[in-house]
Amino acid sequence: MAGRAAWACRAWRPPLRRRLDGPPRALAGAPPRRLFSGPAVQVELQEGAGVAVMKLKSPPVNSLSLELLTEFTISLEKLENDKACRGVILTSAVPHIFSAGLDITEMHGKSPEHYAEFWKAVQEMWLKLYKSSLVTVAAINGSSPAGGCLMALSCDYRIMAENPKYSIGLNETQLGIVAPFWFKDALVSTIGHRAAEQSLQLGLLYPASDALKVGLVDQLVPEERLQSAATQVMAQWLATPDHARQITKSMMRKEVVDRLLKHRDADIQNFVQFISRDSIQKSLQMYIERLKQRKT
Repeated sequence: MAGRAAWACRAWRPPLRRRLDGPPRALAGAPPRRLFSGPAVQVELQEGAGVAVMKLKSPPVNSLSLELLTEFTISLEKLENDKACRGVILTSAVPHIFSAGLDITEMHGKSPEHYAEFWKAVQEMWLKLYKSSLVTVAAINGSSPAGGCLMALSCDYRIMAENPKYSIGLNETQLGIVAPFWFKDALVSTIGHRAAEQSLQLGLLYPASDALKVGLVDQLVPEERLQSAATQVMAQWLATPDHARQITKSMMRKEVVDRLLKHRDADIQNFVQFISRDSIQKSLQMYIERLKQRKT
């Protein structure tokens, strides 16, 4: 896997789309055209609408492995460079799960070099999604703990299926792990400092109805209407001229992005040191054993 996640770290400037701004074209009526599909990510573009649907498809639970993270980042970069694409709906092809978060096996029993490569891939996924010039709508069609929640938080708008069995939140402390500062920054920017403090310390997973109340998601809809609702929201966002929306987005998110870019190497080193501790490795081992017991 070495070398898959080697990306250049560049200063962030407000991106400008290479197209004429204007009202969005119809989002319905045109069959989807598949752009590319890898082992873990499937991407389709609606012809004439400029909207891609990106589906995570790494069963059983869309764990964010190094492979999935790398493929996701490359796929999003392709869409960023596609002049026909203005927005992305992010969802899951796996029933009842959006993403179970970071792949625990990537953080257990590996070398420090592997941990560093993996964490750099996590950083790159977040940076690419959080500062994307595209309109990003998360259609959350299942539970979304930890890193899955982070992906949803990184989008411009979040719609969740109204199902009492689905939950979302940054529950790292429940696993004995501390969410890094940029996870925290993204959550504080979304739900406010006090709610974020409680959420992070207790590792809360919010049922869909509570996630709406706290502001973690923007809308709840019946599961069968999730994609159509995401399409409607996308049309509303695309009605804004691209250049004005992109500059505003970059202005709102620049401080959070710049903080990670400034401390990126230190963040990787801190992660490697933390995850390499014997106590943390034992905690992860116990969690992996519990997962195996559930499967059997």
